[in-house]
Formats: sequence, structure tokens, C-alpha cells
Amino acid sequence: MNTSELKKTANEVRKGILTAVHAAKSGHPGGSLSAADIYTYLYFEEMNINPEKPDDPDRDRFVLSKGHTCPGLYSVMAEKGFFPKEELKTFRHVGSRLQGHPSMRYLPGLDMSSGSLGQGISVAAGMALSAKIQKKDYRTYTLLGDGEIQEGEVWEASMFAGAKKLDNLVVIVDNNNLQIDGTVEEVNSPYPIDKKFEAFNFHVINVDGHDFDALRAAFDEARQTKGMPTAIICKTTKGKGVSFMENQVSWHGTAPNDEQFETAMQDLERIGESL
Repeated sequence: MNTSELKKTANEVRKGILTAVHAAKSGHPGGSLSAADIYTYLYFEEMNINPEKPDDPDRDRFVLSKGHTCPGLYSVMAEKGFFPKEELKTFRHVGSRLQGHPSMRYLPGLDMSSGSLGQGISVAAGMALSAKIQKKDYRTYTLLGDGEIQEGEVWEASMFAGAKKLDNLVVIVDNNNLQIDGTVEEVNSPYPIDKKFEAFNFHVINVDGHDFDALRAAFDEARQTKGMPTAIICKTTKGKGVSFMENQVSWHGTAPNDEQFETAMQDLERIGESL
């Protein structure tokens, strides 16, 4: 896809996020919207995946470590064709395949059941090491939140990944600077994020997480990096694309009511018309 097509697709992914969370009357729109461009680039440009063969042993792997932002993951998977978009309206409903955190038990195409913060990078590192042992070419990607990296397990796994020189592993941090209790500095500052990953023998790239050209360059650079894992630190805006949600911590885990949903969808319609 070219940049224009990626922007249009990401805007549709954002509509799907709002549709899912509104239908559930619960969920986490803020961090799903901030990561929508990252999800879109991974699923439509970067990763070797096929919705018709979700269990292909040679597929690339994706671990959503910040599992509460699964509305974004579900929306991009629906857009890619893993399941009908209409199913997004069943999010968090009893019996739905689209649980409040991703569950491999129910939905084909998921590589990890996640939700307990901090754990995804450990699993992703294991997947990357497995590929090395089996001499497989697949790559592993994991998306973390900037609040999540306050967890100690993140740094244990990072030490392991750096020590094992897992150059087939890409750790992505959605740095929107807001977590459930406020800014990440107010809660427990993880800054400087880039220097921390460098200390664990990562190749580090800082990018605007809403700039598809920058994302393309970063993921290309990660592919060319040998002998060490890559961390891509994406500076993003929480609630991106919805005027009244942007940079508002209150939208971390709040669903829009009917009136707010209509306003939000109108925002995205206007963005879509301008693309």
C-alpha cells in the first residue's frame, strides 16, 4: 500500500475501534486509537500474514502486550479479512470471539492471549528465539504501552532478547504519554525510554507513530539490523483522530455514549473525506 491508502485504511480501523467499544459500552478507546496507525502498518504492509492461513507455521508473529487495546487489533484484523467487520459489534458480549482481552482460544489469527501487562515481550522473545533454533525466517513483533514498561518483567525480557541477539524481534512502544492514572511521568516515569532499551543492547529508533513514511523507514531499518533486537519508540497521541478524545486521560478506559459516538464518527468521516 502507498501512504495515502494506509491513511485511509487506518481511518477505517479507527471507525471499527469506536464501533466495537460503543457496542460493548465498555473498553479502551484512547490507546487503541493512538496505536491504529501502527496496527495498520503492521497488518497491511510489514507482516507476512494471510487471513486464509492463520496458522501458517512460517507466518510472522504479533503479540499485543497491552491487551486492553484489542479493539484496535480486532478492527485491523477485520479490515484485513480475518473475520467480518460486522462482528466488531459483538465486542465484549457473552459468547463473542472478541473478548475484552485477546484470546487464542476463540479467534484464529491471534498468536498470544494477553492482558496481564508486562508479559507480552517475554512471550515474543521466546517466539523469536524459537525461530532462531528452528532456523525459521519468520519475524516477531510486540506492541507495548509506555505505562506498561513500568513493569519489571519488560526489562528482564529485554535483557534476555539483547543477550540472545534476537535480531528477528521488534519491540514497539506506543508512547502516548498517558496511562489510566495520568501522565506516565506523574505515575512512574519510564523516560528516557530509548536509552533504557539501548542499555539492554537494542537498536533503537524514535519515530512519529502517526507518520507512515517514518514507520516504513523504521521497520525497514529494523529488518536491516543484524545481531541485536530493535525497539521502535512511537510518539503518538492518545485518542488520535477524535477531537474530544485526543490527549484526554479520561478516555483511557471509557466508552462513548450514543451522542459522543456520533460526534466521533463524524470526526473520522471528515478525516476520511480529506484523504
